[in-house]
Amino acid sequence: MTDATLPVAERLVHLLKHLGIERAHVAGAVPGDWRELATSHPDRLASLSLVCPTGFDPSAISRMSSRVLVIHGDRGPTAERVRAGVVRVPEAELVTLVDYPGLPFADVAAERGDEIGPRLLAFVERLDEKRAASSAIVGRGSGEVAGISYRIEGSGPPLVLFPLSLAPSQWDPLLPRLREHFSTITLGGPFLGIMPILEDRGQAPGYLRIIRSVLHEVALRPEEQVLDVGCGSAVIARWLAQHTRRAHPITAVDINRYLLGEAASLVRKAGLHDVIALHEGNAEALPFAENRFDVTLSVTVMEEGDADRMLTELVRVTKPGGRVAAIVRGDDCQALLTLPLRAELHAKAARAVAAGVAARGCADSTLYRRFHATGLTQVRSLPQFAVYDGVRTLMAQYYQSRILSAVTPDEAEEWRAAVALAETGGAFVLGVPHHCAVGTKP
Repeated sequence: MTDATLPVAERLVHLLKHLGIERAHVAGAVPGDWRELATSHPDRLASLSLVCPTGFDPSAISRMSSRVLVIHGDRGPTAERVRAGVVRVPEAELVTLVDYPGLPFADVAAERGDEIGPRLLAFVERLDEKRAASSAIVGRGSGEVAGISYRIEGSGPPLVLFPLSLAPSQWDPLLPRLREHFSTITLGGPFLGIMPILEDRGQAPGYLRIIRSVLHEVALRPEEQVLDVGCGSAVIARWLAQHTRRAHPITAVDINRYLLGEAASLVRKAGLHDVIALHEGNAEALPFAENRFDVTLSVTVMEEGDADRMLTELVRVTKPGGRVAAIVRGDDCQALLTLPLRAELHAKAARAVAAGVAARGCADSTLYRRFHATGLTQVRSLPQFAVYDGVRTLMAQYYQSRILSAVTPDEAEEWRAAVALAETGGAFVLGVPHHCAVGTKP
């Protein structure tokens, strides 16, 4: 088995062995990080703490449910899905953050660290007394094993920290407190957290069809400068640089230092550091002068803040005659599912695909009105579906984790049977709706 195809759980086992850890406390958010470890190697986990998880399939923790802590918000679709899953596992400990949506892009450790820190510490210390983790690790250091980077700080029983989805600050606000009690092992790299999801989505043929159609409307001209706002892992910027044969200088900006660090590594590995310049910056207050770029692009970022401010900033930094393009999720539209399901379950599963949106964000058809309201001309409206047509693709698994969080045990069995039937016949198709718009600055 090549390194590129090694399952995440096996990578983690290699890492634990390298560090001499037989059993560790683990905390994270994204199901893809911990699901396989909890099902295949539950004895490796002294405890599992989930902080605003993006999905929660109760069957994944069936072998260790009494050693699980779930901290989640009380508002929004993500909170509803997690709550629906947790109530089916009464042995797990639940902490609810009042008046908090806990969306994937929320900076949870910075915003609710005073509540999360004490509850996480108390839970892990109690479990450590009952089911001792491996010997305390002494010392600090960093490195990489099986494609997973690690940084060790503090001393005491090992506490492995997976990335916190899209949270800008990640675990940093809580680290001083945690490393007083534990050897904190902060993990990163392209195989963990939201990174593999961003990378898989950005390389999926069904998603790239959307990108290609939007860029067709943009009609890039030779040597025009491009700005990618909210670049994440820079997967779209890297694709664009390669697709255009390095013909356009690309500036990629994101507010998330964790994602920028991972993006920088991938840009270097692709040999594109002379084409793509990465910058830290807020989409609502871009760190660039007016009329700087020929084309400005925003891909699934307007959901996460004040969409009108973001669009105003995109227009501000675009040259007269330049083009502004944006893609947002279409949470106001029903996802497409080609599965033999009862109408009620079909509708429930389709609703579960929606990820949630900030109070002033945009994940609906108001994108088109907003484009016209800014004074952009020649506005083209392009509603489209990102199609994922393989049951075992990472994106299909990602959305299925949301669906399995939202349904009952009987519905979960019905869902799995329908997926198996569709997979046998090669007829599994998941279409996720998006709204796209392109306009020209006068």
